[in-house]
Order: sequence, then structure tokens, then C-alpha cells
Amino acid sequence: MPASAGLGTYREGSLHAALKEIYARPGDTVEGPVGGYVIDIVRDGELVEIQTASFASAARKLRRLVAEHRIVVVHPIAAERWLVRVDTDGVVTDRRRSPKRGLPLDLFHELVAFPELIADPNFAVELALIREEEIRGPIPDGVRYRYPREWWRLDRRLIEVVETIRIDTPGDLLGLLPAGVPEPFTSADIAAASRRPKHLAMRTTYCLERAGATRCTGRLGRHRLYERIGSAAQ
Repeated sequence: MPASAGLGTYREGSLHAALKEIYARPGDTVEGPVGGYVIDIVRDGELVEIQTASFASAARKLRRLVAEHRIVVVHPIAAERWLVRVDTDGVVTDRRRSPKRGLPLDLFHELVAFPELIADPNFAVELALIREEEIRGPIPDGVRYRYPREWWRLDRRLIEVVETIRIDTPGDLLGLLPAGVPEPFTSADIAAASRRPKHLAMRTTYCLERAGATRCTGRLGRHRLYERIGSAAQ
């Protein structure tokens, strides 16, 4: 999917719009009102919310609606990302593949906002592993950042959905752990097996415990030790 040559065509949220188009079915209501909120996709017996950014912004809405509605949160993770630089006229000056690859484990970056909802039978998450373009352009005059930089993100554009992973129960969360995590395990084990930062590993153990997929059984040195809980581990 090539980048457009016109800067004016880079509308904020085009990744969100593309996923909404993919997930909408005949008969669904797009951008429908439910309980005082606007929901991305409303269908008979189910609400679908597309969350391309922070889960925290939707936490209050989801906690209120899940008591009476079946909710599925769709969250994209970039398994492959192409970085596209444009100039002030929107002309592409560079396109290269990012060395960073998203993993299903990255869900825990955001799930920390409401991990307990995974245990609710009315709630589910669907991970969409995608290939995307990230469009970057010059920083407009007057915009200041804490740290010097030469660009800002204009948009994220969907190339394709590679795979989807459904999370319906706390036990499904355990399937996101990288291969090689022992039993029992610590956050350090997750960080080592995934080669991801320690703060993600700590969010992972927090979410698993709050969701009811694991329990703390003590400590191993400086780290809390966790074991998978019976039915969740199966």
C-alpha cells in the first residue's frame, strides 16, 4: 500500500478506520450510540471497539458497558512496520522497514489499564497482528518536544492483517507468554525469554495475576514467583 503524495490525505486514525471497515459485518451499526457512549461497531448481542492506542482512555466506558453487553476490543500490533518519511508537501522522501517487530506479548503494555476484565465472560480481546506504514513528517512550527526530534507521526496505515489471536479467558493470556518461560516463573524469566524490557515483563505478571491466570507463591531473590492457576493453565 503506497503512501499518498498529498499531505492533506493523511487523516488521523486511518488505521482505525481500516480495521473498522474490516470488522464491520452486514447489518452492523457503525459509530452507534450505546449507554451514552459512541461504539465503533454495534451488532446484535455484541459491541466491537477498535483500540489502536492507549486502553486507559476507554477503561471507564468498558467497565460500565461490560455489565450489560458483550464487548470485544480489537487491538492491532505491528508485526512489521514500514517507516515512511514525507516532506512539507507530502512527497515521500524515504521508506524503510523498522527493525522493531511487535509480539502478542505487547498486549500487556495496554491491558494493564483493566486486566480484571479478561475474567468477565462478557469481555474479550482480539489481537490483530498487522503489517503497517507509519507516516512521519516535519514538525510544524511552534510545536516543541521535551527531547529534540526532527519528525512527528502523521498517521498509521494498514497494509494487511497477518493473523488474529482471540483472548476470551484468563487462560488465553498464558498463551501469549514466550517459549522458554519456566514453571513457576518471575518477571525476569519473561524478560529473558522475550528479549523485551523489564517494565513490559512486570506489566505482564501484574496483568496475569489480576486476571486470575496466575498467583504469587513467594519470592525468588528480588523477584516475585508466580505459578499458573489450574484451569487457566490448561
